[in-house]
Amino acid sequence: MNDFTYPDELEKRLGYRFNSRDLLLQALTHSSYANERNLEHNERIEFLGDAVLELCVSNLLFLRFPRASEGELTRLRAALVSEPSLSRAARAMSLGRFVLLGKGEEQQGGRDRDSVLADTLEAVLGAVYLDSGYNEAYACIANLFEEYLPERVDVLPVSRDYKSRLQENTQCLFKARPVYTLLESFGPEHEKIYRVQVELPNGIKIEAQDSSMKKAEQNAAGKALQYLEQLTGK
Repeated sequence: MNDFTYPDELEKRLGYRFNSRDLLLQALTHSSYANERNLEHNERIEFLGDAVLELCVSNLLFLRFPRASEGELTRLRAALVSEPSLSRAARAMSLGRFVLLGKGEEQQGGRDRDSVLADTLEAVLGAVYLDSGYNEAYACIANLFEEYLPERVDVLPVSRDYKSRLQENTQCLFKARPVYTLLESFGPEHEKIYRVQVELPNGIKIEAQDSSMKKAEQNAAGKALQYLEQLTGK
């Protein structure tokens, strides 16, 4: 999507109809796109959406698990509002199709990047709050996250893809995230190969390649997990 066409389909997936279309436009506008066109980006609305999301998820968990301790609720909330969980929810509603990205970010695979998807989802939820208030935002978040809420307080929502697992491991080991970089792409358009690098917080760099950025990053993350297993003996 190179220029903004109002995404009615996104509203259907979100389960919410905006009163102000400008709010949704801003929520979908990545800073890379805004800088190229001198527009306002979504980072301020994302900041608000982050707080709204945390409050609504806290309320959902508080009501769902009336006997849970503060520590248990905090652990569940952290898992649900983490970048892997948010990016998974964003992919389920095909949010990446509607994000407005600059050319460079688009070429670097930003449309399927976890951080871009998670941040944009937070911005969209912040826009719902600005557009109609807490009750509508809560209803929207409850609908989006219903399938991710665990049945028991001792069961965390888990992400099974390599990138999410790697991020969880590096956060535990190093208190930091891995960084993915596209090193090169080559070959004809219909058979293009992408070579990527993942750099771990301890400075180790691991490369992998495949027929898409997403697959190459997953391959690199898988190799990085094997390295960490050897490093930690787990």
